[in-house]
Amino acid sequence: MKSLYQILTIAAFSLCSLNLIAQDGDGADALAKQLQNPVANLISVPFQANYDLNVGPNDGTKFLTNVQPVIPISISENWNLIGRAIIPIIKQCDVNGNSGKQSGLGDAVISGFFSPKAPTKGGLIWGVGPVILAPTATKDELGSEKFGLGPTAVALKQINSVTVGCLINHIWSVAGKDDRADVNATFFQPFVAKNFSGGYALTFNTELTQNWDYDLTSGTFHIVASKVVSFGSQMTQIFAGPRIHYGSGNAAEWGIRAGITLLFPTKS
Repeated sequence: MKSLYQILTIAAFSLCSLNLIAQDGDGADALAKQLQNPVANLISVPFQANYDLNVGPNDGTKFLTNVQPVIPISISENWNLIGRAIIPIIKQCDVNGNSGKQSGLGDAVISGFFSPKAPTKGGLIWGVGPVILAPTATKDELGSEKFGLGPTAVALKQINSVTVGCLINHIWSVAGKDDRADVNATFFQPFVAKNFSGGYALTFNTELTQNWDYDLTSGTFHIVASKVVSFGSQMTQIFAGPRIHYGSGNAAEWGIRAGITLLFPTKS
């Protein structure tokens, strides 16, 4: 784990020195701006690595990689359906006291946003739809063993180079093992992003989960720097930044986020 942390730290500090753009700067800027919009007409596949330290009373560690494909589908002249999945791959040690090591898949979260292709007259971009919690965890310690459903929504506005918005969902468990706790949780993610010339961006967001049955709040604040680059013909975003944990239900103290997003622009 120590070597992994060193690699992620180096990635964070070397981000600003990248100079791999193979297409014009305007193209990189446009892609960087699209990436701030969760319902943009852009196919993307993020690989988001999160490394957390000092988790729980035994100072455990947790390495979480979220694979998050986003696929827009045109369903009419004026509407898109944006399919989004979050597939967690987890490796952890002593996160629940002296609980040892576990690794495998966690529970997947699958969302579908029905979104107008054009913003409103006031410039608002929005989408609403269902969210599904799928019990895909390969070990008991890595998931809820519950199947869940609920609503999700996103709204944002892009004013020149600044994007302000929020994504929210709520999931209730509707099936699963009776001996596991029910799911009744709200996820809330406000975000602010600033884009800069050359495909650079700086994003501030918080990912807040409220467990209503146990009155527990788990939050993580992120400051993420990113840049759109190309590796040959493959357009990619590279990103990195710190994770700051807070809330009564969050056992970790701090961590780091880094990763890449593969980009596949679609025709308008």
